[in-house]
Amino acid sequence: MERPSLEINLPNTPEEGKLYVVDSLNNLNKLTVCAEDSQHVLDEEDEHTGGTAAYTTWSNIRNQCLFVVTLILTLIVSLALVSFVIFLIIQTRNKMDQLSSRLISERKNIEELKKMNDVILKHLNQSGFKE
Repeated sequence: MERPSLEINLPNTPEEGKLYVVDSLNNLNKLTVCAEDSQHVLDEEDEHTGGTAAYTTWSNIRNQCLFVVTLILTLIVSLALVSFVIFLIIQTRNKMDQLSSRLISERKNIEELKKMNDVILKHLNQSGFKE
């Protein structure tokens, strides 16, 4: 590729204008040189890695595998949490059943004590003991 000449005749341009034009040409030359160098580096990478298509394919496969592993781990953690919640619900239900049966038996005991109290009061009233 031919390199453009940086020597340009600018006879009627003031000094600041000449500096601006030279600076612009330098910047343009740097862009052109850098673009060629970066293309050369990319070409070398393609030769060593087999091209960017292969790298992109492996990257996509790796991302998909990572996604699947993350999904599986999330599902396992969710299953563990749901199992723990079900266990807690069952335990709470068992405790409530125990408490309910205790309350029922205590109610029966209180009713029996009331009946005994009534019988004792009737017996005391019949025997003539008054307060």
